Amino acid sequence: MDSYENNPNRRENEEISSYQEEEDLFAKEIERRKYQETISSIQNTSDETAGRKKERKAKPWLSGILGGIIGGTASALLVFYLFFSGIIPLDTGTRNSASSSAAVEATATPIIENLSAEDAEVSANIQEVAEAVVGVVNLQQYSIWQESEEAGTGSGIIYKKENGKAYVVTNQHVVDGAKEIEVVLNDEERLPAKVLGEDALTDLAVLEIDGTNIHTVANIGSSGDLVVGETVLAIGNPLGLEFANSVTKGIISGLNRSVPVDTDGDRQPDWMTEVIQTDAAINPGNSGGALVNADGEVIGINSMKIAQSAVEGIGFAIPVDTAFPIIEQLETNGEVVRPQIGITTAALYQVPPQYRYEIQLPDDVEGGMVVASVQKGSPADKAGLQQFDVITKINGNEVTSILELRKYLYTETAVGDMIEVEYIRDGKRHTTELQLAENQDE
Repeated sequence: MDSYENNPNRRENEEISSYQEEEDLFAKEIERRKYQETISSIQNTSDETAGRKKERKAKPWLSGILGGIIGGTASALLVFYLFFSGIIPLDTGTRNSASSSAAVEATATPIIENLSAEDAEVSANIQEVAEAVVGVVNLQQYSIWQESEEAGTGSGIIYKKENGKAYVVTNQHVVDGAKEIEVVLNDEERLPAKVLGEDALTDLAVLEIDGTNIHTVANIGSSGDLVVGETVLAIGNPLGLEFANSVTKGIISGLNRSVPVDTDGDRQPDWMTEVIQTDAAINPGNSGGALVNADGEVIGINSMKIAQSAVEGIGFAIPVDTAFPIIEQLETNGEVVRPQIGITTAALYQVPPQYRYEIQLPDDVEGGMVVASVQKGSPADKAGLQQFDVITKINGNEVTSILELRKYLYTETAVGDMIEVEYIRDGKRHTTELQLAENQDE
């Protein structure tokens, strides 16, 4: 057996083993120290946390602020880290964004579609009624040596088509004094028109034209259920055909407005017309055009405005419920049949001074209508009324003006009705009865 000194391989192996053991011990020492440092770090962290807790108890408001800042920052950093570290892929975020857009679109689209559908419906209706609103040209002949010339323009509404004819309603003052009438369609085609009838009191006239090229008739609504504040549109030809089919928007400003009308040019009101008030712009040339509700239904016929520099946005339209009974009479009969007494009258203050001595009134009578003349064979003649009689009541209703007289007769009575007339002659009261007849001249 070889000795240790005599065996070099054994000695080398033992030296390697010794080195290995020293390295293992050194590694263990390093691990032990790291462990102690870790424990120490944990302890220090625990101490700091405990200290912060005490500090938070001492200053809760500062703790809340710092906690919010730290928490918000940490959340933002966490989200940033999750996205860009690949834990949450970016393409998932894109899909979520698209889903969010879809959700917004799903919420917003129906609203947009509803508004668009509503606008489209209204626009379609307005477009249809606009096509039924035409220009009306008044042609007059100023000299026998010249052809008829354009004296004025207005608007009209095609309300009916029947048996190859089309019918247009407009204002009476639009066609007043015309030798010829032309109707200008939406496509600028001009058609000769025939005046079937006109009525100065209601300011309405009906025209007839060839219906071959008429494809749109206005949708007539009702003026009976209108509400103040309701949206309306005025359609017509303001200032002439250059601005044909202009549309202005406004509201119903008032209902059942009573506006005095002078039909004979004496600057005295002889009729009171019931109208719709609107702030939709109505200008010269709009007369006879359509006042339309939001459903595209004609609810009024534009007729007049207050033309004063200090007044803005006060226009009037004849309600269709009032107009159409008149329109039907004009279309069928060419005139409006109204009950008449058969007299011409004047208010007391209108009697010329040289005739006032003929009138004697009791002290308690302050007003009435003076009979200026009596038509032969009329109801008044048959009832015994005479010149200078002063009519004070009809069927118990006081009468102090031609306006009140006509208003009562035309709205409360009919041809053939028997009425009671109270009058004063030579300072004494008398009563008579008469049967109303059909007559166009008072």
